[in-house]
Amino acid sequence: MSWNLFGKKKDTPAAAAPPQGFFSRLSDGLRKSSSRLADGMSGVLGKKKLDQEALDGLEELLIRSDMGAAAAARITAGLAEDSFNKDVTEDGVREALAAQVARILKPRQARLDFSAPPKPRIVLVAGVNGSGKTTTIGKLAAMLRAEGAKVVIGAADTFRAAAIEQLQVWAERSGAIFVSAVQGADAAGVAYDAVARGVAEDADVVLIDTAGRLQNKAELMAELAKIIRVMRKLDDDAPHDTLLVLDATVGQNALSQMESFRSAADLTGIVMTKLDGTAKGGVLVAIAERHAVPICFIGVGEGIEDLQPFDADAFSRALVGLA
Repeated sequence: MSWNLFGKKKDTPAAAAPPQGFFSRLSDGLRKSSSRLADGMSGVLGKKKLDQEALDGLEELLIRSDMGAAAAARITAGLAEDSFNKDVTEDGVREALAAQVARILKPRQARLDFSAPPKPRIVLVAGVNGSGKTTTIGKLAAMLRAEGAKVVIGAADTFRAAAIEQLQVWAERSGAIFVSAVQGADAAGVAYDAVARGVAEDADVVLIDTAGRLQNKAELMAELAKIIRVMRKLDDDAPHDTLLVLDATVGQNALSQMESFRSAADLTGIVMTKLDGTAKGGVLVAIAERHAVPICFIGVGEGIEDLQPFDADAFSRALVGLA
């Protein structure tokens, strides 16, 4: 694999940058988002000078690109500080925009080290149904297995038979140990069994899927709290990581999902999926502006290689249409 998820390559500078092939897929995936910006920028910069009218137009364009009002205001303020009333080119503005977007995203960029103690490292994965949560778990398991890690997958989304079946396919494909129960079984019991199996098998990582029902937030909070409480009978610190999977195609609705899940669990990271199917990729900037939660992975397709650790500079450049 191009990235080392199971331990950090301290002596390989290339490990700090995204694989070249993935940047191409990221650029292709964000083409809908970058095209929306490009189309609007041509009109805004018709006068070739970054005056107040152009800045106001850019701010409105950024808001319409799902970056949110707060992030848009911060970005245009940074542009004004550097280039107000100066002659500019569209490419120059793109470069400046990428730099300002990266300023917001870089504090949220985080590498998740699955080899960090304790062992097994217990990772709880949350997200609404349809967000790509189950597929993300399968991809992470496959990537970790390719790097030699021993992985247990716990199918604690017992609400959906399809989620259990899908995870079983991923587990069989990757060689991960699979723990499940029948549809409708107690989710906390499955999580407990997965952690117990991880301990018994001397596994490196336990990945636990959870149900993602937001229709009743109190029910969601109660279920997640029970899962965590039951796992802590085996490990006082479980889960060691809690990842929230967000679907980029829902745009600003991802912000409300963030707020709901943050009130239900102590999130330690975000995974943003489906960036290849939307013009709303800018919502990741809005999330980074509002929530101090690390962004760990982004996804731009169905393949295992289409899920990669988040890189703020690469994402920012692809979002504004730069090579």
